[in-house]
Amino acid sequence: MTATGYWALGRAVPKRIAQLGLAILAGAGFVLALSPFSLLPFAFASFAILAVLLRHASPRTALGLGYLFGLGQFVPGLFWITESFQVDADRFGWIAIPAVVGLAGVLSVFPAFACWIAVRATRYGLPAALSLASSWAAFEWLRGHVLTGFPWNLAAYALADWSLPAQSASLVGSYGLGFLLVLSASLAGLSLVPEDRHLARQRIAGAAVILFAVAGFGAARLGLSDMPAERGTQIRIVQPNIAQSAKWDEAARNTNILRLLLLSARSGPFDLLLWPETAWPGFLEEDQAARAVISWLLPETSVLLTGSPERQAVDGWVYRNSVLAIGPDGSVLTRYAKHHLVPFGEYVPWRNFLPFPRLIESLGDFTPGPGPRTLAIGPHPYVGVAICYEAIFPGHVVDDAIRPDWIFNATNDAWFGNSIGPWQHLASARMRAVEEGLPLVRAANTGISVVIDAYGRTHAMLGLGTAGIIDARLPRPLAPTLYARFGDWSAVVLILFAWAVAGFRRRIPYLGPFGRTSE
Repeated sequence: MTATGYWALGRAVPKRIAQLGLAILAGAGFVLALSPFSLLPFAFASFAILAVLLRHASPRTALGLGYLFGLGQFVPGLFWITESFQVDADRFGWIAIPAVVGLAGVLSVFPAFACWIAVRATRYGLPAALSLASSWAAFEWLRGHVLTGFPWNLAAYALADWSLPAQSASLVGSYGLGFLLVLSASLAGLSLVPEDRHLARQRIAGAAVILFAVAGFGAARLGLSDMPAERGTQIRIVQPNIAQSAKWDEAARNTNILRLLLLSARSGPFDLLLWPETAWPGFLEEDQAARAVISWLLPETSVLLTGSPERQAVDGWVYRNSVLAIGPDGSVLTRYAKHHLVPFGEYVPWRNFLPFPRLIESLGDFTPGPGPRTLAIGPHPYVGVAICYEAIFPGHVVDDAIRPDWIFNATNDAWFGNSIGPWQHLASARMRAVEEGLPLVRAANTGISVVIDAYGRTHAMLGLGTAGIIDARLPRPLAPTLYARFGDWSAVVLILFAWAVAGFRRRIPYLGPFGRTSE
């Protein structure tokens, strides 16, 4: 190699290292845009930086940049998972950090290929910002579906705590809203490195149009929310705040049950009593004496919805993580079985090939239920149930055949202590309410319990590490949203429309921010 070649290489290596480091920092910065921080500018900055880094990258470099962005996003964004390994630290504490880094490494494959596809599509003529936004939305959707899916911390969740822009999820869902966020951020980022000032103005104008359209729709939707916010049903949420280490401790069993009963028995009327996931430490359906005690708490026509494990003798025992509806006479009115189970928590996938134990001790793996289901619970509004992890899946919490009047999210985030995990989980649940146009009521063992209306707004809340109750009126449902009717197809139509606009603008002399000359 000549001296000139060594000199060029010496300049290129530090530049490449700086680019890779910036990709990691951009991914980590996105975590600050998520709950509980909710610093929205970091979301725009992260994707703006990513768009700029990909601008002249080769497909191979784009693959590496996307992977490092993913590591920056997922390692700190999912570090709260290490808390669950500390519940039984003697057995699992050693694997906490390797497990999180390994999970982040697997999930980072999705942004890596999103960036690779984006660069390839740009080379074939699709505008850079549109390429990145489209591929990002597509691979977020894949992340939510491949191998049972894990759609945690989607791009749109940066907007979950911002009521105005979050309303667009009622049209295009979280995947479509993520597309709009990445598109506007990419346009803004690329405007900083234009070939001329005219292109910079076009790109800024394109980003501004998207942001104003999203904010304008949100303002209009919230402006029409002058309907009565509440209906007649009175609910009581019980948050017992039982530490995970004590939840299944036989010595603490009676104390835990007494805490549940005493909180439930506080003065005040209610129609629905709501307990968290696996609130009852045993098989409640089989415990007639326990249900008789519970019936003393329930006024006439009132119903308890509680998490409880179930078992059934079918060629051996079949176990399910369920929510039971208990009537005022102590009978089980109906039930819902969790259908989206947590890998390595509630079952071990490919058990014959993966010799890993489950974090949750029980007599066997849980069996999934048949899917989303609407429950009729006496004279009260129809309810759809999402148990814990299920609330993170867009479009998979409501029974399409019979639309419920509200969603009950029974959960147990005690596994994750006082970390950012429960806040991120709550943000996912909030987006489900907006997408479906349905109020969502969350009963959590150690928090965060909350009452959310159909616009994603919080009416009442019990924070982390608090024992207590929430007495509130059940918010009213809205008419089915566009997303509730068409699901993720609405996001597909949005993306195809954006492509059509880009293709049309290539045919006219003065091309806007999506046209070929804007590259």
